[in-house]
Amino acid sequence: MKESVRAYLQKRGYDIDDVSGNELHPDDDFPEFAHAVAHKVLEDQSGEGRGILICGGGQGMSMAANRFRGIRASVIWDAYEAKMTRNDNDSNVLCLPSRVLANDEAEWKDIIDTWLTTPFADAARYKRRNAQIDEVS
Repeated sequence: MKESVRAYLQKRGYDIDDVSGNELHPDDDFPEFAHAVAHKVLEDQSGEGRGILICGGGQGMSMAANRFRGIRASVIWDAYEAKMTRNDNDSNVLCLPSRVLANDEAEWKDIIDTWLTTPFADAARYKRRNAQIDEVS
């Protein structure tokens, strides 16, 4: 799925910085990849950095990425949730559950497109809530 997502994003003109391995190894530990993506997102000087993580259920990646102040990683399984997590939460890391989405190319493409194009609503209550999340991380 990762290679398909990468090819799709490149075809759509996105600059991809793949920080994962090129081959699946049983000894790979997903937190390493989640941490690498979190660092890349946080290093983006524009403040608009985004990352996409893919694993079986997405939950482990989300937990590992969300350990970093300023990261708002969300496990997303449909386009509606992709829209809401961007609009309300200013999600900057998308975690895709491959067990749910790997065989549904149209669905993961819709999720990615929606997530990448939905702006943060920038409402005072949303900014306040994001700040509260960062206070405890």
